[in-house]
Amino acid sequence: MKSARCFVVFWTFLLLVGLAGTASSAPTLAPGPKDRCPVCGMFVAPYPSWVAIIEFRDGSRAFFDGPKDMFVFFFDLAKYRPQAKPEDITGIHVTEYYTTRLLEAKDVYFVTGSDVMGPMGNELVPIGGRENAETFRRDHGGTKIMQFDGKNLIELSAPQ
Repeated sequence: MKSARCFVVFWTFLLLVGLAGTASSAPTLAPGPKDRCPVCGMFVAPYPSWVAIIEFRDGSRAFFDGPKDMFVFFFDLAKYRPQAKPEDITGIHVTEYYTTRLLEAKDVYFVTGSDVMGPMGNELVPIGGRENAETFRRDHGGTKIMQFDGKNLIELSAPQ
């Protein structure tokens, strides 16, 4: 009886650890087949490697076909969502290029001017880690590395 109880406790522990390990602050909801980018009008779901999301306090989300359009929307919120204020935004996520995982926009670097094209052509390519961004920039002919601080895209100086 004791070994059966240990067996149940052991497997319950593994299940709970596994569930805890899957928790994430990034959204898990993918765009539906009818979700369109509010900037360009493209359907978003066919481009899962480029999805970007802005989440709002009321629980709604705007899906984008890439970070470029997401930032166009963000920097002109009054045009694209006049009823919203910047403080209504609760999350901004982009799909990291190498892992294709949704990460917070402020946690990645954006490489511009590279030979990697998104669904709408030239794109801000989100890369996790400064060293990875530098390597990507060199390998793909990028011109700038930028970082989002929650309010602005800031161009970073080249490493010394």
